[in-house]
Amino acid sequence: MLKDLLTSKKIILLITGIILLLLLPVVLPLFMQARFYIYLVSLILVSGLFATSLNFVLGFGGIYQFHHGVFYGIGAYAAALMLLKSGLPSWVGFIAGPVVSAILSLIMGLICLRLSKLYFGMLQVSLGSLVWAVVYRWRSFTGGEDGIHGIPIPELISSPTGAYYFTFIVSAVCFFIIYKMINAPFGSVLQGIRDNAIRSEMIGVNVKRHQLAALIIAGFFAGVAGVLFVVVDNSVFPDMLFWTLSMEVMIMCLLGGWHIFIGPLTGAALMILFRTFIGTFTIYWAFIQGIILMIIIFFLPSGVLGYFERKMKPTDKVLKA
Repeated sequence: MLKDLLTSKKIILLITGIILLLLLPVVLPLFMQARFYIYLVSLILVSGLFATSLNFVLGFGGIYQFHHGVFYGIGAYAAALMLLKSGLPSWVGFIAGPVVSAILSLIMGLICLRLSKLYFGMLQVSLGSLVWAVVYRWRSFTGGEDGIHGIPIPELISSPTGAYYFTFIVSAVCFFIIYKMINAPFGSVLQGIRDNAIRSEMIGVNVKRHQLAALIIAGFFAGVAGVLFVVVDNSVFPDMLFWTLSMEVMIMCLLGGWHIFIGPLTGAALMILFRTFIGTFTIYWAFIQGIILMIIIFFLPSGVLGYFERKMKPTDKVLKA
């Protein structure tokens, strides 16, 4: 009875959240200058999808994906270059971003999966840094350290409101697909590998194949997030592929709760709000990030949502009643 009630509350909260997000561009202009806040919420959705794609392999797969930002950045660059230089329809560029990210994830996965755990992550940082260096140095093609600005976006989604609704719809579909995959047999096998890879292999699971598939899926959705950033910001820059962004998105997963599906989205919202409003008072954001990470490690090892879930979890006696 109580379990059904808790599930009903979650459904009601989900529906309420969707309605509020849909009404946001309509309601905000009635009270304030809405352009900035619509952009901010769009950025939270993009970062939330980016963090959720990382959490698919990190929190649910147990794979040390230390340079996930390279797939986010390369997806954004692929879409931006297609929109700017190819002359093809916009939708081709939007599809190209995730596909290129998935291909890069496949290549790096085939190389890195020869190692495991920490060594996997270290090798991935090295390869990701190599990709960043190519983008950073190839000025004639990628714009070098200046990046690419003024990317042509289809008129329908070129306004802040249009970009917001496009981002909301695409990210909602992606969140739903990732959720279904986590709760599908593939997701269950992936979590089994996370808990005990050796035991999973002994019962006949092809561990490397499942991990490679998870890496490709995560890279694809990171590429989708990169494309959405292009739509929202109309620009790309090489720092999107740098390892510091990968560490920041990892902190988002840890802050929200990396074993909870909406944990990364929650962490992304908190991190972006912190960075936006605290950043107006100080230039030492990296120092504050370090403090946030230490607080998580010492006081919130299961994240903000994990902490509240543990506090609000009913006891066995209540559940039996």
